[in-house]
Amino acid sequence: AASRYSASLHVLVDHQALHCCNHSLTKCAHMKILSRSQVLKLRFVLKCGKKVEPLTKRFSSSSFSNGVPPSSEMNGKFTPFVEENSTKVEGIRKTVFDVCGVLEKRAWGPAVEDALNVFDEMLQPEIVVGVIRRLKEVNVALHFFRWVERKTEEAHSPEAYNALLVVMARTRNLVYLEQVLEEMSMAGFGPDNNTCIELVGSFVKSQKLREAFGIIEAMRKFKFRPAFSAYTTLIGALSAVHECDAMLTLFNQMQELGYEVNIHLFTTLIRAFARLGRVDAALSLLDEMKGNSFHADLVLYNVCIDCFGKVGTVDMAWKFFHELKAQGLVPDDVTYTSMIGVLCKAERLDEAVELFEELDRNRSVPCVYAYNTMIMGYGSIGKFDEAYDLLERQKRKGCIPSVVAYNCILTCLGRKGKVDEALRIYEEMKKDAAPNLATYNILIDMLCKEGQLEPALKVQEAMKEAGLFPNIMTVNIMIDRLCKAQRLDDACSIFLGLDHKLCTPDAVTFCSLIEGLGRHGRVDDAYVLYEKMLDSDQSPNAVVYTCLIRNFFKCGRKEDGHKIYKEMMHRGCSPDLTLLNIYMDCVFKAGEIDRGRALFEEIKAQGLIPDVRSYSILIHGLVKAGFAKETYKLFYEMKEQGLHLDTRAYNAVIDGFCKSGKVNKAYQLLEEMKTKGLQPTVVTYGSVIDGLSKIDRLDEAYMLFEEAKSKGVDLNVVIYSSLIDGFGKVGRIDEAYLILEELMQKGLTPNTFTWNCLLDALVKAEEIDEALVCFQNMKNLKCSPNEITYSIMINGLCKVRKFNKAFVFWQEMKKQGLKPNTITYTTMITGLARVGNVQEAKGLFERFKGSGGIPDSACYNAMIEGLSSVNKAMDAYTLFEETRLKGCRIYSKTCVILLDALHKADCLEQAAIVGAVLREMAKSQHATKFS
Repeated sequence: AASRYSASLHVLVDHQALHCCNHSLTKCAHMKILSRSQVLKLRFVLKCGKKVEPLTKRFSSSSFSNGVPPSSEMNGKFTPFVEENSTKVEGIRKTVFDVCGVLEKRAWGPAVEDALNVFDEMLQPEIVVGVIRRLKEVNVALHFFRWVERKTEEAHSPEAYNALLVVMARTRNLVYLEQVLEEMSMAGFGPDNNTCIELVGSFVKSQKLREAFGIIEAMRKFKFRPAFSAYTTLIGALSAVHECDAMLTLFNQMQELGYEVNIHLFTTLIRAFARLGRVDAALSLLDEMKGNSFHADLVLYNVCIDCFGKVGTVDMAWKFFHELKAQGLVPDDVTYTSMIGVLCKAERLDEAVELFEELDRNRSVPCVYAYNTMIMGYGSIGKFDEAYDLLERQKRKGCIPSVVAYNCILTCLGRKGKVDEALRIYEEMKKDAAPNLATYNILIDMLCKEGQLEPALKVQEAMKEAGLFPNIMTVNIMIDRLCKAQRLDDACSIFLGLDHKLCTPDAVTFCSLIEGLGRHGRVDDAYVLYEKMLDSDQSPNAVVYTCLIRNFFKCGRKEDGHKIYKEMMHRGCSPDLTLLNIYMDCVFKAGEIDRGRALFEEIKAQGLIPDVRSYSILIHGLVKAGFAKETYKLFYEMKEQGLHLDTRAYNAVIDGFCKSGKVNKAYQLLEEMKTKGLQPTVVTYGSVIDGLSKIDRLDEAYMLFEEAKSKGVDLNVVIYSSLIDGFGKVGRIDEAYLILEELMQKGLTPNTFTWNCLLDALVKAEEIDEALVCFQNMKNLKCSPNEITYSIMINGLCKVRKFNKAFVFWQEMKKQGLKPNTITYTTMITGLARVGNVQEAKGLFERFKGSGGIPDSACYNAMIEGLSSVNKAMDAYTLFEETRLKGCRIYSKTCVILLDALHKADCLEQAAIVGAVLREMAKSQHATKFS
């Protein structure tokens, strides 16, 4: 306080008064505490032009809080005064220290309050502020804050409130932020600029940008004016993570609050939007900047050329290049190099060369950056001779090519798979530049990609011999490539051999190894590594959790996958959209439909926006679960949100429409794909061909089949099977055989479903002998029949009254360990009953019911007829009553047979009941006929 008020005195005192009292003021500057009233009095004296009295007279005893007058001046210093105030400051410091000791040793309660009552001067504002600032927990600070309020029965000062906010910033705990801000608003003051900056800055440093944004929003809610630096700090941090919309919101708020935005802020926003390809928004900001009378500088033009060019708007980058010249600005090396890089990336090499030559002509010393960019441009399209010529050209101009130039060539050679050529250049480069870590990393990476792991390890040894030690990037490359080559033990060995003092594993290291282990089924080892990551004080990110969740589900351990997600949320790691999409996909594939739906809603709850991938997963999951009818609503929801469908999304939607009977709409979307330049895949054609086949539009399906072949689409067994099934169901068996023949000529092997489709067609056409031959061919081709295959054959044999042969298939099915389904049971029971094997039929019937099976009407009627035909009238009648009780329909023919058997057995009472039922059936049929 003393230094602040002394500074005020120096500003207010005019030169003459300052000259008169300079000696006194110099002494006053050493004072520790001056009251506000003293400063105001001195201002009044100076303003009236009165003579400034010596400070020893002016500051009477009433000027001091303890009421004791200062002693006389000794040796030009106020020694007693200074000592007295020093003692007071030391006393305050000691009190603050002691109070903090009480608060930090035990939990808040009556005992703590009693201990605080011991301190007499503890309620002084400066002590309260000092205590709050030193506390390490928000809850403790707030308890103390409220306790002081109750004791003094007075509101806290702005300094106390700001101190409490500083504690929140330091501990990153915002639970009570809005409560405190609301109280400050009601009291008529707000957070000072430094507090606001510290609050926002603390969360920015810890990468909790959502919370930092929330602080600004909370302050705006209570009509406070966040500090300029708080806005610019957060905008800069959001720029690094490409949160453009949040940046623009803050930028607009600054303007609303009257802050003068500068060209640097415009440049930051334009760069962020342009890098994400949001060209219209970036151009809108440029127009706004010009509307505010700002003139673009060279830095902004360079940013625009670089960013607009990198997202593919090369002509726009050219426009900025020519515009800056028209504005009288001179392109620098960055301008030329950026434009050359943009043209090279777009493979417009002739224009890049022209611009490069223009730059090189005007320079006596080569621009190394431009040369390196041009070398990379040549290398990226495989023109290595031209790249080598540029190296020689640099040498002729007296500039030795740098290691960066050689690294550019090595990178391009690696991408083109020219490993031997890269090793030759590596040997040549040693004449001009010593290989650096990046050089060795490039070589190791390309060798590993080519599967040459042993040479890669030799390069690593050469790096050590050159006095360079593998950095974390080297380690990450090696671990990643070894994992992909399934050499997991070698990857683990490298990880375990790391010297953490020289090379500490980072999140990428852990993630690569966790993913490698999990992908190859070693999920428990992956989880142990995750725990090791936690022990090393590293915070796993969303990528690590994504790997764990996906691989636990892949191994069939869905409960462990759910636990990982819960643990991630518990640790405060926010899921990103990729994680939630993958988690939702895993959940749907595990058959948890409701949870899959909930995860789609969770995406929105997390403040994220579902993308095309999110909708594709949702639609695909619902279609597979039998909810294809929801495709229509979700498709138009995607359209309304302006999402552009990719091939995967089209495939999911087309499949959904086909399975929900909207085949015409699916066909339209197939055509729409083509007009948008998206090539339909085997999945696309498969869905539409299957949909058309199921509704007997076989000629259209076959035309689409031929179209797919003409476009070089690699058709699979599924598509062939769809056509065989379609042709077979309408009795076009010859075409079905032709499709099967083509399938086998193509080198594909028919699967069980394919054979079942053909067998079903033959059985329906009552070509049972052909079906038996087909069944034998199926087994000869090592394709195992399933329950459906045997059911088809048993049904077909029973249909042509070959019941004994059907029973042979039944016994074979049981030997194979296959469990008959309801249709198979019903077919077999009916067949046995009709040929008089009633005892076997009855035994099968009882076993079927005992296993939980529910006989249908056909099964009941066949059993009643069979029992009636072997003179077991009462057994048949008992089953008759059971059939009626179950609500199954009884055939008229069955009633007639049963009635005849009951009369023969003299069961007249039962016969009367059956007769009454038969008459009721006749009346019902008569009424229906004439209604």
